[in-house]
Amino acid sequence: MTNQIILKQSPTELYKILKFEGMVSSGAEAKCVIGNGLVKVNNKVETRKRNKIVAGDTIEFAGETYQISDEEGNKQV
Repeated sequence: MTNQIILKQSPTELYKILKFEGMVSSGAEAKCVIGNGLVKVNNKVETRKRNKIVAGDTIEFAGETYQISDEEGNKQV
């Protein structure tokens, strides 16, 4: 199942998305799971905590897939 995340500001740093969307409990935890290679962006393991995420990107974490779009519903910028 793919979940939808709508960015209010683009680009947004990866760790902030994990934190604000409730995938982890804190920014420190988000940075830890990213640094440990537990997050994929666009089907590639991502270890850059401040990687910029934009509409059209896909995030995979904890067995869930998240499709990123902007406030207008665009899936690609």
